[in-house]
Amino acid sequence: MIADIVFTALVVTLLISAILAVWLKNIFYNALSLILCLFCIACLFIYLDSEFLAIMEVIIYIGAVSIAIIFAIMLSSPMFRQRQKRDFIKIFRALFVGSFIFFGLQKAIRSTQWTLVSIDGDYSMRAIGKSFMTESILPFEVGSLVLLVAIIGALVISNLKE
Repeated sequence: MIADIVFTALVVTLLISAILAVWLKNIFYNALSLILCLFCIACLFIYLDSEFLAIMEVIIYIGAVSIAIIFAIMLSSPMFRQRQKRDFIKIFRALFVGSFIFFGLQKAIRSTQWTLVSIDGDYSMRAIGKSFMTESILPFEVGSLVLLVAIIGALVISNLKE
């Protein structure tokens, strides 16, 4: 009973924050609504017993991407922060394309024969961490080097004098 109430509250909050992330006129509030939407998705991952995905959602999307978006908004010139007028033709087009995609995906999902697959093995966070540090150490370290090069490149580009 409590789990159903929590799930419903999460889904309603997710839908409202997703709509606000698109509908609000102030881009800063759009970014905050996006953060709330991503946090609700992370909570749904926890609800589905996927703690690793929830933590990655928080660290990568909320902790890095969303904060970078907010910094870009705050550091951009005021010209880009002005409120934009709503163009109802664009809204109608977006609703039409979105509903077309939604109903197409719904038809594809309903026409697919889904089979249950049993998961064998240990997929806990401890097992995933052990796998990162033993079997998958090379891709893990290459990924960290790519991130290091990206950070150094961003610092070099930001320090270039025009």
